[in-house]
Amino acid sequence: MSADPLASDAVQVVQEPGPNELRDPLVRAELKRASVWFGLAIGVALIVLLIQPLLIIFGGLVFASMLDGGARLLGRILPVPRTLRIVIVVLLVIAFFGGIFYMTGVQIAQQAELLRQTLEFQANKLAHWISDLGLMPGRSDLTGLLQQALGSVGRLTSAVGSAIGGVASLLMIVVLGLFVALEPRIYERGLQWMVPSDARDSFALTISRMATTMRRLLAGRLLGMLIEGILIWFFLSLAGVPMALLLGIITGVLAFIPNIGAFISGVMMVTVGFSAGQETGIWAIIIYFGVQNFDGYVVIPMVARRTVDMPPALTLSSQILASTLFGVLGLALADPIVAMIKVALESEAERAAKADDASDHRPFRWRVRHGGRHAPRTEFTEPTGGDLTS
Repeated sequence: MSADPLASDAVQVVQEPGPNELRDPLVRAELKRASVWFGLAIGVALIVLLIQPLLIIFGGLVFASMLDGGARLLGRILPVPRTLRIVIVVLLVIAFFGGIFYMTGVQIAQQAELLRQTLEFQANKLAHWISDLGLMPGRSDLTGLLQQALGSVGRLTSAVGSAIGGVASLLMIVVLGLFVALEPRIYERGLQWMVPSDARDSFALTISRMATTMRRLLAGRLLGMLIEGILIWFFLSLAGVPMALLLGIITGVLAFIPNIGAFISGVMMVTVGFSAGQETGIWAIIIYFGVQNFDGYVVIPMVARRTVDMPPALTLSSQILASTLFGVLGLALADPIVAMIKVALESEAERAAKADDASDHRPFRWRVRHGGRHAPRTEFTEPTGGDLTS
């Protein structure tokens, strides 16, 4: 008699794998598919819920690229360690803005209050004129219209637009940017470690291209901001437009946001110009279009040759979507985000093209089955050129 109870005829054991058997290839394949779709859904939900922190992190990377570009530029003339160059760049930036506000702080504060009053008066005057023409039914007070418009804005946009939220977000962006700019290799190695080994070469190349593109894009953007701000201030001062210094600063800051920033600064400039007289308003229009044409036909083409050349419609569409979904911060970062996506797609297309070229030179292998046995493989290499029938 056998000591094994399973050997008895009364005990029957099912040998086929069941639905909980993970060693079954079919079950494992289905679990992999389900985990991929489940993980994708979780990822999309997390992105939607955590979009504000993600934008702050990306803003920190943008600020780190600015510091890195300044440190690289300083390294050409000052051979000192990278950390010291980053500190010098930060001190120079603080000294630059501190000097501007120290020399013109009182003037800027006075012009800011005057600008607010002028814009409000001109906007209400325009609204009353449109209402008199019968084109604006109901209440024509601009303040009420703005309150109605702001009431429909989502919770995320209003939080970003608040003063406390804006200052806190800016502070976190600066701190993150400083940490990344001081030791970028630590974070780069961490990202590469999370990628499979066979894909790390292409991933490292893509990251390097993104960093180079970001530095060039931001360098061109800062150059355009500086040029527009100085030109607007200089020519408005010559034309006698009030608050020329403040309008130049606002134009330079808003130049970081292409298309939309230029439109907002142009409206403010023309409004202030017409508040001082019809001739001054016409000069403001001429100066605005002159500076914008110079920026569009001289500065931007020079920058586009060294960085990502994005179509204006693509840039404007991304800004509209980002501002609608993510608020002011999304509007400011829409252009760098699209540039990074474009670089990633171009790198992926290049990798796929190389894979296709490698597969084109791979010989064909024919395997013929005869009577349950495989015949030896026969290789046939496709000719690289010429007619197959010749």
